[in-house]
Amino acid sequence: MVRCIHIDDCKRQFLQHAPKSTSSVIAIGFVCSVTIIGHPTALCLAQQLREAFPWDTAPRILIRDNDARFCRAFRRRIRAMGTREHPTDFFSPWQNGYAERVIGSIRRECLDHLIVVSEDHLRRVLSAYARYYNTARTHRSLAKDASVHHPIEQCGAICSHEILGGLHHQYARI
Repeated sequence: MVRCIHIDDCKRQFLQHAPKSTSSVIAIGFVCSVTIIGHPTALCLAQQLREAFPWDTAPRILIRDNDARFCRAFRRRIRAMGTREHPTDFFSPWQNGYAERVIGSIRRECLDHLIVVSEDHLRRVLSAYARYYNTARTHRSLAKDASVHHPIEQCGAICSHEILGGLHHQYARI
């Protein structure tokens, strides 16, 4: 059972006519989940959490900011899942450090280097980055290991796999 999750959002401008889209980021330790929602409401966010944690796997604690989307309807649904929420203080992003760190990594390592054309394009890019972040990207606090541990391969030629069109690379032995 997951003990604590962090949730926050990241707004992104597109080239097309849609002014903005919001990607909600759920950070669970080092694993991130990204969902694209055009104009998120409280019920959309609650449904996103329900889909991320089906049945009786709901986390015990939810850390969130004081966005207006987390209204009474959202809080009621979260309590029904058996999750206590801890809102951060106003204008205090450091109190939700995991989610802010993941969003910063998404921006610095992915979105700042790409031109996002549409919401569908953003969905593909962020799902590819989330796969990379969860399975291949190393983390300093995990002794430079990925959050999904892979055994060290001792022999074989090293080859490179491009991720996001060569923006990132994953190296493996074959």
